[in-house]
Amino acid sequence: MSISLLLHVDIPPAFRLGFEQAGFSLVPMLRENDRSPILPAGGVPGVQAVLTIGSIGLSAADMAALPDLRMVCCQGVGFEKVDLQAARERGIAVTNGSGTNDTSVADHAMALLASIVRDVASLDRGVRRGIWQQARVTRPQLTGKRLGILGLGNIGQKIARRCAQGFDMTVAYHSRHVRQDCDWLYCASVTELAQWADFLVVCTPGGGATRHLVDRQVLAALGPTGFLINVARGSVVDNVALAEGLQHGTIAGAALDVVEGEPAVPAALLALDNIIITPHVGGRSPEAQEAMFSLVLENLTRYFSGRPVLTPVNALPAQPHG
Repeated sequence: MSISLLLHVDIPPAFRLGFEQAGFSLVPMLRENDRSPILPAGGVPGVQAVLTIGSIGLSAADMAALPDLRMVCCQGVGFEKVDLQAARERGIAVTNGSGTNDTSVADHAMALLASIVRDVASLDRGVRRGIWQQARVTRPQLTGKRLGILGLGNIGQKIARRCAQGFDMTVAYHSRHVRQDCDWLYCASVTELAQWADFLVVCTPGGGATRHLVDRQVLAALGPTGFLINVARGSVVDNVALAEGLQHGTIAGAALDVVEGEPAVPAALLALDNIIITPHVGGRSPEAQEAMFSLVLENLTRYFSGRPVLTPVNALPAQPHG
């Protein structure tokens, strides 16, 4: 008997066959974000598992509409909008994609950093308009600068190593706790880190605890020659403060792969030339996709055959086989 898997995010055709062969029946109910309509009021009986992402999540109301739900799989590392308390109360297992897209996100962060510091997008637009001499401006180099990492998890460490080893940057970081496994400088607050850094890269998880962690005070500390890169969650950065900071020259520029309220982007940000925005694609690469969907399928298969999952978010026993 097949296991019904509801999809809030799509599984590319190349990976669907593997899920179907493993005994999962795919039920697409795709959502753009956590404000998309919740599941039908009458519920969706029979669904035993859901595939989602952290920025969409699965609310208590969603879970209530799925009376047979046993498991929630987050495709990427984030799970901030999954109601873990509701899942725990219902005995619903939650897993994530820890480690599957770290390299892709770190690579994208480097692309954003180089592009905004060297003004690649703006220069390209100028050349396409036939402006050559005007486009030949002086921009800062990356080598030898100070890199501040906000959130030194797996992705933050990969970015730090790329910058330290590839661009001879000095690295400092701020996290909830001092890391004992690295020699990089620890800053006791985000403001202290921003004041120290030339480039501030946001890699911290999303959720209520980190909402607007990068605010006016932090941007002011980063200063008029500083650059902000965000490859974490849009909610970590205050959009209004960022737009004002870019308009008034509080900071030199910003490059974002995530925006609070995405896919809607504030007009104030879109009107600026000293910002680059990509549509939350940092974790999307063929390599990351293969790793993510392989892990999702492995976790699903393990759980429903009574074995421990590989990347549990909440510690619940596996579903007894049969």
